[in-house]
Amino acid sequence: MAYSKDLRVRLIRSVAQGRSARSQAKVFEVSASTAVKWVQASREEGRQSAKPHGGGRTSPLDGEAAWLKARIKEKTDITLSELCAELAQRGIATSKSAISRFFERYAITFKKKRAGQRTGTSGRGRRARGLASGPAMSRSGKARLHR
Repeated sequence: MAYSKDLRVRLIRSVAQGRSARSQAKVFEVSASTAVKWVQASREEGRQSAKPHGGGRTSPLDGEAAWLKARIKEKTDITLSELCAELAQRGIATSKSAISRFFERYAITFKKKRAGQRTGTSGRGRRARGLASGPAMSRSGKARLHR
């Protein structure tokens, strides 16, 4: 859990007034080791805020951005599996999910359609007649028999 800078400053100020870091940890409801580390950083480095975050990892696909963009323009119905295999031939080990995240990060979208096919129904076909037309007889009334 990330703590606010205000909490750190108040705890460090309280310890500077002569209280122990461990006793103030209980008062400010943080762990004793956290309080000791905050006070230690304040004394040794003069720092009362959290260390800056180092950032995330870079993707090996970032160097291939131009190639990937050109490849999907060249072959619009290419799959992630095919891209993964082509990148492996180029010496870049990656996965389908990494390629998908790359396209999301750069807001690249494309719809795969096989040549000559259009998007259609989900393949269920026609509805069954009996279910589509409703119940055959009313349950509240008498059965109608025809001779």
